[in-house]
Amino acid sequence: MTETALILPLCELPDDPHWLDRQPCPVIAYGGDMPGVEQADVIVADRAAAEALLARIQESPIAALTLVQVLRSTERLPVQLGLDMESLAYSTLQSGPEFGAWLSSREVHPLPATEGEAVLLSREGNRVEAVLNRPAMRNSITVEMRDALVQALELLETDTSIETMHVRGLGACFSVGGELMEFGSLPDPATAHWVRAVRSPARMLASNAAKLSFYVHGACLGSGIELPAFASHLVAHSKTYFQLPELKFGLIPGAGGTVSIARRIGRQRTAWLVLSGRRINARNALEWGLVDEISDEEV
Repeated sequence: MTETALILPLCELPDDPHWLDRQPCPVIAYGGDMPGVEQADVIVADRAAAEALLARIQESPIAALTLVQVLRSTERLPVQLGLDMESLAYSTLQSGPEFGAWLSSREVHPLPATEGEAVLLSREGNRVEAVLNRPAMRNSITVEMRDALVQALELLETDTSIETMHVRGLGACFSVGGELMEFGSLPDPATAHWVRAVRSPARMLASNAAKLSFYVHGACLGSGIELPAFASHLVAHSKTYFQLPELKFGLIPGAGGTVSIARRIGRQRTAWLVLSGRRINARNALEWGLVDEISDEEV
C-alpha cells in the first residue's frame, strides 16, 4: 500500500532534483528551514511538527496528494495554465469520497436575505473602487459575488481610461471565502471546471494584476486570500489573519491559490498552509511576502 506521506530529516533528502517528482505521496522534511532545498513538499522545524502534518494528511489523503502534485506542477507553468491545472484537480476532488463525505455531513441552512449590489463600484478620475457588499455573510464568495467581481473586472479590461482598481470589503472582514452552502451546487465536476474556465475572477485578476490593489482586514479565508494574492499590491490591516481550510472539505484551493499564493510565498509554505490548516497573522504574512504592506488605515 502506498504511504500516506513520507517523513524524512532534511539531511536525508536525496540530491537528485527529479526525485520529488517520482514520489507518489507528500514528502515532509524536518530539521529547520534550509533555503534552496526543493526535494520536499513542505519543510517543518522538527519531527513533532511533521507528525502533526501527517495526522492532518491522513484525514484527507487524496486531497493532500492532489495538492502537492498540483503545486509541483504549477510552479513550472505560466499562470493561466497553472489555473487550468488547479481547476481540473479541484473538479476531480469534487467527485471524490472525501468531499462527498463532508458534503453529506454538512448542515444546510438558507442564505440570509441581501440588499443592494454584491460589489459596489465608484469612480474618481482614473481610479475605480470595488467594495464587497455582503457584510452579513462576511463577504463569502457566492455565485452572485463571483459574477459581480467578474463584471467589475470586465469594466477594468474594457475601459482603458481606468488606471487602477482598489478592492476592499465592508463589515467585520474582507471575506471568509467560498460560500459553503453553495459547495457542490453545480450539476457535475466537468461543468464546474467549465465555469471556472469562463467565469473566473482569478484569471482576470492575474491578467490585470498591475492595475489592481487590495486592502484586506479581519478574516481572509480560502478564496478571501487566494484572489487578493493576484494583485500587484496587497495591504492588510494589522489584525488580519489568513487561512486555507480546504483540506478538511476534501478539496484544495480552487480560486487560484495554488498559483497566486505559491507565487508569493513559494510552493512549500503554500503546502504547509493547506496541510496544516493553521492561521497566520498579518506580521507573518508580511515576512513571507503574502502581503506587501500592513496598515491600519486603508490605502
